[in-house]
Amino acid sequence: MKIQKHILPVIVFAQFTGTSLWFAGNAILPQIQEAWDLPGNSLAQVTSAVMLGFILGTFAFALISIVDRFHPSQVFLICSLLGAFFNVILLLITPSYFWLMVSRILTGVFLAGIYPVGMKIATDWYGGKTGKALGYLVGALVLGSAFPHFLNHWGADYSWQFVLVGTSILATVGGLMMFFFVGDGHHRQKGSHFNPKKVLNVFKDKRFRSAAFGYFGHMWELYAFWAFVPMALAYYKKIHSIALPVSLWTFIIMVAGVMGCIYGGIISERLGSAKVAYRFLWTSGLLCLISPFLYVLPPVVFLSGMLLWGFAVIGDSAQYSSLNAITAPPQLKGTALTLTVSIGFLLTIPSIQFLGYLQQVIDVRWLLFTLLIGPAFGLYHTRYLLKTKAF
Repeated sequence: MKIQKHILPVIVFAQFTGTSLWFAGNAILPQIQEAWDLPGNSLAQVTSAVMLGFILGTFAFALISIVDRFHPSQVFLICSLLGAFFNVILLLITPSYFWLMVSRILTGVFLAGIYPVGMKIATDWYGGKTGKALGYLVGALVLGSAFPHFLNHWGADYSWQFVLVGTSILATVGGLMMFFFVGDGHHRQKGSHFNPKKVLNVFKDKRFRSAAFGYFGHMWELYAFWAFVPMALAYYKKIHSIALPVSLWTFIIMVAGVMGCIYGGIISERLGSAKVAYRFLWTSGLLCLISPFLYVLPPVVFLSGMLLWGFAVIGDSAQYSSLNAITAPPQLKGTALTLTVSIGFLLTIPSIQFLGYLQQVIDVRWLLFTLLIGPAFGLYHTRYLLKTKAF
């Protein structure tokens, strides 16, 4: 059956609008810290709160089979509306650190019905031909995550409330478009359920174990890098005493990852996902290694290095997701994919918290260097997939 041309663009747009809720709290945190008198380590706590909510949401949605029992497009709409509500609720409550954390956790819970469900909707429409579509969808996640920084830069004259209102409106529009203009795909069928009794069995297959561990190394680096890019830029701006719009450049560096996702999806058809993922992770690992020295370089070189990092740090994400899906034991695929996504996002919390602690005891220039452990771990395990020459 021929698929209408508007389906993929609408899915990508809806994914972008929904995931714009992800870093809305981060983008406005400096303003809220000042207005609400928040502690200095709020960045790590706020980012981890969203991750914790997302992890809780993915497990809960899997355990009660939400997407199998209900129409995915309906789930996407409802979660977009509720995510938008808990994102903007900060405007309606008494300012406090506690309610900020509650708001971000609940926003994360409903992001579990946006990002993974959007992926499933794409699969339901395109069946097994999701290679390029997956690259575009991860690109939409990147753009959505970066967009609050863009709003924060251009909407500075309207205060931080502008970012919350803008992202919530976007998420609502995206949910409505997914429901009314996309719906459920022709390949939709009942998926395999999460089975906690068989959790340990999924890692017995060495190919899946290698793909999953490569993904875990990638995730250790990814969200911590995104969360601390503004701090790295602010530090460079301070030590060089230059005019550097931090929010705008954070947006640009993160958006470079969109091109990384698209480029990775295209070349994976020729080189294979394992080789593409390995090259991207090697590049971002190298940048972790040399990151302390980037701060002494001229602005054009420093920003070019950060742009390359933004390009590489997410370019392997879709490829690792593809490798996990391909190598997962067929009879345990639902368990395997739920487990890898949940563990991957769970790892972002200690990674971000670790950097949050380190920022208080070491110089900022060394923070991103400590992320090297993730790429090193991921590269070690991805090498096995390269040897098989099957992916």
